[in-house]
Amino acid sequence: MRKTIIAVLLVLFLAGGLFAEGRQEGAEETYKITAGIGLNDKSAQYESLIYFKELVEKESAGRITVDVYHSSQLGDDREMMEALQRGEQEMTCPSTAPMVPFVPEYGVFDLPFLFPSEAEADKVLDSAVGQQLLDKLSDIGIKGLVFWENGYRNLTNSYQTVRTPADVKGMRVRTMENPMHLDAWRAMGANPTPMAFGELFSAMQQGVVDGQENPWGTIYLQNFFEVQDYATDTGHVYSPFVLMIAQSFWDRLPADLQKIVMDAAVKSRDHNRELNRRYNKEYMEKLKDVMEVTVLTPAEKAEFQKAVQPVYAKYADTIGQSLIDDVLAEMKK
Repeated sequence: MRKTIIAVLLVLFLAGGLFAEGRQEGAEETYKITAGIGLNDKSAQYESLIYFKELVEKESAGRITVDVYHSSQLGDDREMMEALQRGEQEMTCPSTAPMVPFVPEYGVFDLPFLFPSEAEADKVLDSAVGQQLLDKLSDIGIKGLVFWENGYRNLTNSYQTVRTPADVKGMRVRTMENPMHLDAWRAMGANPTPMAFGELFSAMQQGVVDGQENPWGTIYLQNFFEVQDYATDTGHVYSPFVLMIAQSFWDRLPADLQKIVMDAAVKSRDHNRELNRRYNKEYMEKLKDVMEVTVLTPAEKAEFQKAVQPVYAKYADTIGQSLIDDVLAEMKK
C-alpha cells in the first residue's frame, strides 16, 4: 500500500513538473516601464514620451508596457534619477543641469553660448562625443539611451528692453541652483538669484526678482507673460534632455526587447526635436502678442558671448578641457 501511494505521488510530481515546464516554455515574460518626467502633459516632452510608449508597446506586441507620469508626479529630476539607481523606477528624461552632481562632465552643456544652432547641437549630441557622455551614466547604474531637446533658454523681465549686457546690469534674474549659470549671469552684469521653479511665478509677481530665463515653451505654458513685459531671444544656454533607463532593468531585458527599446528611443528623439522646435516657434509668435519680444542681431549676441568667456576658463578643469575641445572640434568638422 505504501509503495502504491509513493508511486502515485511520484507520477503526480513528475506530471506537475512537466506541466509547469511546458507552461514556462510556452509563455513569454512581460515587462513594465514606469516613466516619469518633469513637464506637464501639454509639453513636447510628454507627447514624445507617449510616442515612445506607442512604438514600444506595438513593436513588442505587448511584452513591454509603458506607464507615463508627467508634472513631476514621481518627483523632481534628481529624485527620479535616484529612483532609477535603486531600481524603483525604470525611465526618466531629465534636463542635463540636474545631472551634473551625478556626472560632472554634463556641465559642458551649461557653458553659455556653446551651441550656435540646433543643427550643431544635433551634430555633437549624435556623435561619438555624445555617445561617450551617454556611456558615462553606466558608472552610476543608469543606461543613457539618446538625447532629446529641452531647447534654448531665453531671458524675460519686467524692467526694460534688453539688447546688450549693459541692459541687464543689476537686474535680479532667477536662475536654477547651478554655479555655472550664476557665474554666467554675474559675468553679464546681472544679479542672479537661485530659486526653486515652483516659487518663481509668485516671486516675479511680488517683485522679488525682475526676470528669469527659460525656453519659450516654459515661458508661454507657465503664463509668465502675465507678470513679465519684455523678452529677449538670448539663447544663452542650449539645454538637452537625456532619455535614460535603469541599468538593472535594461540588463534584464532580452536582446530583442533591448533593440525594440533602443529603436523607439532613436525614433522618438527625432520626433521630439521636430515637435519641440515647431512648438517653440509657435510659442514665440504667441508671446509676441502679449509681450515685447526682442530678437538680437548677430553683433548684439556677440557682446553677450564676449562677456561670458571667463566662465569657460573657470570651469575647464571641472568639466575637462579635453571634453570641451572635443565638442568644439565636432562642430568645426
